[in-house]
Amino acid sequence: MAIYLPVGSRHDPPKLAGLAHFMEHMAFKGTARRNARQLSLDLENTGAQANACTTEDHTVYDARGIAACLPSIAEILSDMMWNSSLPPREIALERDVIREEITMYEENPGDHIGDMISAALWSPDPLGQRITGTHKTLSAITRSDLFTFCQDHHFSNSVVIAAAGPYSAGEFAEIIQPHLPPITHAPTIATSSYQGPSSARTPLIEHRDTEQLQLALAWQTAGRHHPSRHALRLLSLVLGESSSSRLFQVLREQRGLCYNVGSDVALFSDVGSLEICAGLDPEGREEALGVIQKEIHQLVSQGPTHEELERAKRIALTTHKIALESTSAQMFWVAESVLFEGRVVTPEEELAKLEPITPEDVRAVAQEVFHRKNLAHAEIRAL
Repeated sequence: MAIYLPVGSRHDPPKLAGLAHFMEHMAFKGTARRNARQLSLDLENTGAQANACTTEDHTVYDARGIAACLPSIAEILSDMMWNSSLPPREIALERDVIREEITMYEENPGDHIGDMISAALWSPDPLGQRITGTHKTLSAITRSDLFTFCQDHHFSNSVVIAAAGPYSAGEFAEIIQPHLPPITHAPTIATSSYQGPSSARTPLIEHRDTEQLQLALAWQTAGRHHPSRHALRLLSLVLGESSSSRLFQVLREQRGLCYNVGSDVALFSDVGSLEICAGLDPEGREEALGVIQKEIHQLVSQGPTHEELERAKRIALTTHKIALESTSAQMFWVAESVLFEGRVVTPEEELAKLEPITPEDVRAVAQEVFHRKNLAHAEIRAL
């Protein structure tokens, strides 16, 4: 089971960056009926486990257990969501915990490069803010801010609740209904709309005591509702998402320039990104950049081969089907369909959109995305 809130780090006020993530932590820290320890005990006494995640545009609270414990999961997650007491002592303690989380990511170059390329691509738009916020913004968040956030977003009628298991929709509704808040309100956040960079994107370079160069490149793309999103995913698969991809084969297998290199696509309602990340020997930087540039130019000028595209389609199809073997993945699929599309989109419906895509469709997306003015660049270099 999961409870989805359509609010994330991009909705945080810049001076309070990290607010959504802070509230995610605080939901586990006590309610009007349970303290933090009792929440954990009551859930785990059933054998179930809970988790939560904050992204740029949504927050998820979820739990997984045997089917018989769904009534308990529903009651406990609902208590966390709509009865959070925000104990002042727990706020102080959790602020310190999140400070350590921020430090952990900052001190790991492989993680920190992700924050850097996001800032390089999106700043000054809130999409470029760290999901955790910074030490400075974290210190500025008060109990009043957390309370207001909870009232605004936990009680919004745009919240989505989903479950997967041996229950019908009607049976699940009967289980969850008694725990829902009696009053909800319309969403308090405006529809997100990225306005584009106010000036040329500036590369972000950081020097630190490390022997490996972390390199990240990113390009702005269309969002999750754009018809080109399926061709974009196939473009990323051909370029760097698998061991047969161009960048993996050339940079690692043929030239030994890195242990790992990959590309990925992130999509939001209004905009998206395609990113390439690699950890390299600093001496191989120019060679690696040359390879990346060459492969991108080839995709822009000629597109993928028929063989490459068909393989990418099979990878996408197989990965999707294997992922949906778990009840958790099925639950996330249903929840995100409703949250982002307003209805349950079947996997078959979505996957069917891959089949008619041609090499020319992928080439057209590459031409749209890969131009110099659209490029963001971040590096962590040795001192």
